[in-house]
Amino acid sequence: MKPRLLVFASGSLTGGGSGFENLVEHAAKGALKADIVGVVSNHANGGVRERAERLHVPFSHFYDMSWSAEGYWKLVEEYKPDFVALSGWLKPVRGLNPRTTFNIHPAPLPAFGGKGLYGQYVHEAVLVAFREGRVSVSAVTMHFVTPEYDRGPVFFEHAVRIDPDDTPETLGKRVKDAEHFWQPRITNLVVQGHIRWDGENEVSLTGEMAI
Repeated sequence: MKPRLLVFASGSLTGGGSGFENLVEHAAKGALKADIVGVVSNHANGGVRERAERLHVPFSHFYDMSWSAEGYWKLVEEYKPDFVALSGWLKPVRGLNPRTTFNIHPAPLPAFGGKGLYGQYVHEAVLVAFREGRVSVSAVTMHFVTPEYDRGPVFFEHAVRIDPDDTPETLGKRVKDAEHFWQPRITNLVVQGHIRWDGENEVSLTGEMAI
């Protein structure tokens, strides 16, 4: 049996969820050897729900003012995933298994991670650092998830070019293109056990790579 994968994707009221759809497409083609059993968004309606309905993937709305572990546990009990992929999930995570929960982030970590560093905001911060000579490239990174934003061990990093005339929008498009290429491929390595972590000690991380 294929591993069961549950996706968390915030999206927005007007769009979003392209990373989730990309995972579904690669699973359908067999490039991602996993069954995507559902998708969760903190928006009851919007881009993620529209994509889920079109792709015939079960959808759940999850909103909790405290973002409690109990709320996450209920979803895990409902879907019974082997792995959880965060793909543009912008809320704090509590109670999920750090060995089997992983995230994709549109910038180098840990320098450009943490609360508020997402979407256009993170690309703005990277461009400021680039123009100050502190960085020469951006990146797509993937990491296992712990309770602190973007601080779990990174297991994949792919450098993304920055052009001198980039805006947050042009850099963001280049990063998203790289995300769409790499996310299903690296996700497949995780769900197949080629990249793994014991959830406690960073030295136990195996299979990490930089490209």
